Amino acid sequence: MAVTIILALSLLGLGVAFFYSSSVRKIPIDMGVDDKDTKQRLKKIHAAIATGAMAFLKQEYKFMAIFMAVFGAIIAVLIDDHHTDYVNEGLYTAIAFIFGAIISIASGFIGMKIATEGNVRTTVSANKSLAEAFNVALHSGSVMGFGLVSLAALGLLSVYLLLKSIMPEQLPTHVLMEVIAGFGLGGSSIALFARVGGGIFTKAADVGADLVGKVEAGIPEDDPRNPAVIADNVGDNVGDVAGMGADLFGSCAESTCAAMVISAVAFSGMVDALLYPIVISAVGIPVSFLTMMMIKANSEDQVGPALKKMLIISSALTAVVMLFVTKMMVPETFQIAGQAYTNLGVYFCFLSGLIAGLAVGLMTEYYTSHDYAPVREVAKSCETGSATNIIFGLALGYQSAVGPYLAIGLAIYIPWMLAGMYGVAIASLGMLGTLVIALTIDAYGPVSDNAGGIAEMSGMPEHVRKRTDVLDAAGNTTAAIGKGFAIGAAILTSLALFAAFLTRADLLLKEQNGPEFDLLGSINLLDPLVYTGLFIGAVLPAYFSAMTMKSVGSAAYKMIEEVRRQFRTIPGLMEGKTEADYEQCVAISTQAALKEMIAPGILIMGTPLLTGFLFDIQAVAGVLAGSLVAGGVIAISSSNSGGAWDNAKKYIEAGNLGGKGTDVHKAAVVGDTVGDPLKDTSGPSLNILIKLSAILSLVFVPFFVQYGGLLVR
Repeated sequence: MAVTIILALSLLGLGVAFFYSSSVRKIPIDMGVDDKDTKQRLKKIHAAIATGAMAFLKQEYKFMAIFMAVFGAIIAVLIDDHHTDYVNEGLYTAIAFIFGAIISIASGFIGMKIATEGNVRTTVSANKSLAEAFNVALHSGSVMGFGLVSLAALGLLSVYLLLKSIMPEQLPTHVLMEVIAGFGLGGSSIALFARVGGGIFTKAADVGADLVGKVEAGIPEDDPRNPAVIADNVGDNVGDVAGMGADLFGSCAESTCAAMVISAVAFSGMVDALLYPIVISAVGIPVSFLTMMMIKANSEDQVGPALKKMLIISSALTAVVMLFVTKMMVPETFQIAGQAYTNLGVYFCFLSGLIAGLAVGLMTEYYTSHDYAPVREVAKSCETGSATNIIFGLALGYQSAVGPYLAIGLAIYIPWMLAGMYGVAIASLGMLGTLVIALTIDAYGPVSDNAGGIAEMSGMPEHVRKRTDVLDAAGNTTAAIGKGFAIGAAILTSLALFAAFLTRADLLLKEQNGPEFDLLGSINLLDPLVYTGLFIGAVLPAYFSAMTMKSVGSAAYKMIEEVRRQFRTIPGLMEGKTEADYEQCVAISTQAALKEMIAPGILIMGTPLLTGFLFDIQAVAGVLAGSLVAGGVIAISSSNSGGAWDNAKKYIEAGNLGGKGTDVHKAAVVGDTVGDPLKDTSGPSLNILIKLSAILSLVFVPFFVQYGGLLVR
């Protein structure tokens, strides 16, 4: 039954994605535009953004292809089988790894492709009405949501069926599930390139465009005279669409793999229960489609609430549907590691994660939307200059981490009491239960942002820019909610992977040392290796953030110098008589992103592998726990500080506290520029650090058991 449900719902999701994609594409790029010059500018700007995004992805895919081949070979060689004499586990894990990487690439590509098609069509639709523009932006975002989740569920089912058909029949179920974990590693590895590389690209362009264009030259945002403006719009797509998509694809695949690894022994021979984690993701597809049918926005004051209602409605519908699905798929009672659990307990684990995800999203909105007191307080602080603005923004970020951490803490404690480690993995999938909608409203943001930029650059009527600004304002809030949701999901996913890592390591060590061996009992905080591992893990997020922020700073330095050079040397540029050299700025961001993402990647992947090889499983456990706890706090505070600075600036630009062009506004722009690498690069990129470290450790457990502990044997 589970196989049929997953297959049917995945195909439904792909069909919905195709339908919305077709509905967007059939809109003419110059719909309703009579002026010939405006038509030409629309087509030229759209082509420049789409070409720049594709050029970056092509270069990035070359790196990804090399990495996939090399690392796949490493997996095949190092992860040999330790259960039987008739199968090489490493070879099949490498197959799953390649499969996961390819699906992740496809998911990000689909989302970015439709985003670059939907941006200009949102612009021309805004010329007709706000409702039309809202629908185009939302439908563009939904292609990412439905397409990614459908591919994730279909990919996981396919790799399960493929490996089950080609691996020996007598192979234990838990070995098969351990091999499938390679799928999650493939997805997370691609997210490393997409999230970190895309984040560096977009913020290098954004910082350069804002500091030179808005602060130094005093020209409006998205002014066509600004050479970095096309690179900025390209960055919105490669960072906030392709990057976010790969990030959340990784969370979905990894949480599913973790749950399947933990439950493999208990549900051996019970296919429906074994595949229940994949069913969770698949069920979100029809629920989200129904939610989309219920939402409309016909006026300015309905746009923001409509997007929030989508999250709330889909959460409520999912909560009801999953009660029946859980009772149908999971046995009424079952045992994992000698502990008895119930299917009703599993449902409440799912519900805990679902509610926690919604709570994290709403708390993120409170701290990042200028409709509420915290952001308005940051905006007010701009009256005394940039320094106080930065102080208040940092304080907001630190404070904003408290509520989400309490919510996530409850989403860990309650499931652990109800269903142990398996419950935590199901809770992480519960937080991702509304993933289709979360991705839809997140991708909606960059599409709306691009639409406003295109309206400005192409010289569309003033009412068009006003309407796209309404869409963009709501998109800024939903983007912040999306980042908070992604960070919360990453924390729970990482914990689920940590639990799967311990479960798998315990099985292997029992085979090596006898059934009386207790791995959990051997992990003691007073053990110097574990304690040292905690310290190393805790400092990793700080060092990683420093690396990515310096990468943005270095790339932005080159961008700023190039923009200044063009303003200084191109005759007639400031007067609007000559066109800027946009391609040079896109090339600077592309080269910087590809170069600067290498070192953080080595840090993320090298640390757990080196720790396990030189020390032991206990030391790796310490590193994973330390990076998880510290990384989540830094990620939330960084992301929310950046989001608050951005919306404080927009609050002032709306006419409050003096409005545009004042010293208050300039202080807000500086704060926003400082926050750019925090909210779009170093903060969200920490998702990858805590997840990739954990899934890498899970996959390489056999290597650690056989060859690890070189210095402590």
